[in-house]
Amino acid sequence: MSEKSLYITTTLPYVNAEPHLGHAMEFIRADVIARYKKLQGFDVFFNTGTDEHGMKLYEGAKIEGKSTQDYVDFYAEKVKDLLKLLSISVDVHFIRTTDEKHVSAATAFWKKVNENGYIYKKNYKAKYCVGCEEEKKDSELINGRCSIHSNLELEIIEEENYFFKYSAFQEKLLNFYEKNPTFVIPDFRLNEMKGFVKNGLQDFSISRLKTKMPWGIEVPGDPDHIMYVWFDALVSYIATLGYPNIEGDFKKYWVDGETIQYCGKDNNRFQSAMWQAMLMACDLPNTTHVIVDGFITGEGGVKMSKSLGNVTNPKNLIQEFGTDALRYFLLREVSSFEDSPFTIERFKDAYNSGLANGIGNLTSRIMKMAETNLEEPIKNTANFIDVYPDFTSSINNFDIQRACNVIWHWIGQLDQKIQETMPFKLIKTDPVKAKEIITELVYELSKISECLSVILPETSEKIKKLIKENKSPSVPLFLRKE
Repeated sequence: MSEKSLYITTTLPYVNAEPHLGHAMEFIRADVIARYKKLQGFDVFFNTGTDEHGMKLYEGAKIEGKSTQDYVDFYAEKVKDLLKLLSISVDVHFIRTTDEKHVSAATAFWKKVNENGYIYKKNYKAKYCVGCEEEKKDSELINGRCSIHSNLELEIIEEENYFFKYSAFQEKLLNFYEKNPTFVIPDFRLNEMKGFVKNGLQDFSISRLKTKMPWGIEVPGDPDHIMYVWFDALVSYIATLGYPNIEGDFKKYWVDGETIQYCGKDNNRFQSAMWQAMLMACDLPNTTHVIVDGFITGEGGVKMSKSLGNVTNPKNLIQEFGTDALRYFLLREVSSFEDSPFTIERFKDAYNSGLANGIGNLTSRIMKMAETNLEEPIKNTANFIDVYPDFTSSINNFDIQRACNVIWHWIGQLDQKIQETMPFKLIKTDPVKAKEIITELVYELSKISECLSVILPETSEKIKKLIKENKSPSVPLFLRKE
């Protein structure tokens, strides 16, 4: 068994609607890292799942006239369906926060944090955004509303709740950030967390009265209270590994291995500060890396959001353009760390230029020359250790867009080489030299297919099959779209 182990997880989509492009992007990026690490020899545990507690789901079920369990079951299946469509690694682990193993883990986690003295009870009053499932300070509001869910009115909560002693972890978190400069990637997101924590941490409520919100995990020893959805959901990252059993998968991947969590920039505070403080409170190791994505924006640069109703369903794009077309756009045309716009026109342009006219056209040109002029397939094809150093260094730094640009730069270089050497003409006057050039082109195409095995897995397999059989594609890999 490999001595190197790696755990990677996405955040868990909230199941109050079908998953959107932002979810697809996070799934795909985590999948790229999982595939890449496997090729490097890591034993990889790839986790995702669904977040199924909280006020939004309870209210959403009532509106649709369903039981809350039926409501979350329906949307959890939508997430599973999308994972299949995205060519996500077949051995992905899927946890639901309504699973019994998660309920048991969250209960054990609460008990341990309470035993360590970091939970207490008090009366409080707060402004609460149901869209974020989070309390809001006045400084975070614009015209009295949440900046992300401006279409929702804030609720005023006034009751007795349990609280987590977040304030006890200010110095511990700052020390952790200083000792681990690559904990949050990119670095400017780590700087945001340093600034947030330096401004002071406020203890936060981690329960709700069951009479007001009955859908959730019961607080241990107090059946009148339900765990706050964020406190509950974050524990899923270790519940999937068998916690509270601290041996087995938990020890192998969380304690002894490298741990990676993907999230959107609106999740940074929860993953990089709140969750890390919770782990400290439970005497558990912290995450190795948190990778923070930007937003996919719609018209006018506004974040795509289920609450705002401006989302694009990735299933529709897959039906029209194919899985690898969606993976290509979200990996190459969307910034690794900054906000990026989506329009269907931009999607089509990227598809035609990068796929139909790019890798698709190059594969057809090279394999047509190989099929016509080479007597047998090229046997000395590339393996993953031969690929471009700039590609692997970019993946190692989680800059997947830059890694894609390395591939497509080389696609352009090979097109240029064909134009300059014209082996299809040279074959008539110097067949030996022409065959050498065609062989070199096939080998470079093989290197590209190795890179694509983590980026566009279906396309990679098609190219490898063509090279193995020394055949040109009977139909283009990607048909142009008008």
